[in-house]
Amino acid sequence: MKERMTAQKLKTAKGQTPLVWMTAYDYSQALLLEEAEIDVILVGDSVGTTVMGYDSTIPVTLDNMIYHASLVRRGAPRTMMVVDLPFLTYTDVSTALKSAGRLIQETLADAVKLEGGRKIIEQVDALVRHDIPVVGHLGLTPQSIHTFGGYRVQARTGEGIRALVDDARALDDHGISALVLEGIPDRVAAYVTQHVSVPTIGIGAGNQTDGQVLVFHDGLGLSSRYPKFAKPFADVRGTVLEGLRQYRAEVQSRSFPDDAHSYHVPDKEWNEFWSHVTQDR
Repeated sequence: MKERMTAQKLKTAKGQTPLVWMTAYDYSQALLLEEAEIDVILVGDSVGTTVMGYDSTIPVTLDNMIYHASLVRRGAPRTMMVVDLPFLTYTDVSTALKSAGRLIQETLADAVKLEGGRKIIEQVDALVRHDIPVVGHLGLTPQSIHTFGGYRVQARTGEGIRALVDDARALDDHGISALVLEGIPDRVAAYVTQHVSVPTIGIGAGNQTDGQVLVFHDGLGLSSRYPKFAKPFADVRGTVLEGLRQYRAEVQSRSFPDDAHSYHVPDKEWNEFWSHVTQDR
């Protein structure tokens, strides 16, 4: 097992071998990611769309995040775990401290992730001041989906690029440990990466960031459809469907369970039982 990543080591990893992040939402997924030596596990509020069946992350609550992050921590006790603060749980300094404090205490998270730039600087300051490592998130921020009017690529105009760069610099200046860049043009992500001191982690942001993050279900081929930036590295969905269909067929034909998958009683014991049955008739 390689050395565990920490918030401090994360900062020094900038410009080195690209960092590998992936989301996880339960114990079994976390076991696999730790065995595969993924650098950082992100317990994302994407659990709302991948596991809970919502069409956005908006309905996800802090209790939901604590539950899923606790499962992940038990499955991956030696891997750095970053946990999303969900919608409306960091609207002001007091709320942010309370929410992040619960996540750190109840899940043993190593850091929390917040969406937004300069508008949440006071919250970032307060968290960092209270020794809670913070990961920023700019670009296509799913908690702002109603404002964006859908899942659309951000920072595609000169004004939009300048705003994102200013947000990134502000977050960097105020002590974040890393910055997730989602759904932005590759040249914009590369520019931001060159002009902030912390590692940038891309998802739909090209390959010039300091690392990449993928949703577990997208990366392993468990989803039924994929965003442009996602690449399935396995066809788990296809394998599972094939197995389920084979299971259904064998149950219906009574070929499963066969003799090898059944328990047996010795003839002597069965005959003893049967003798009593016949005597009782």
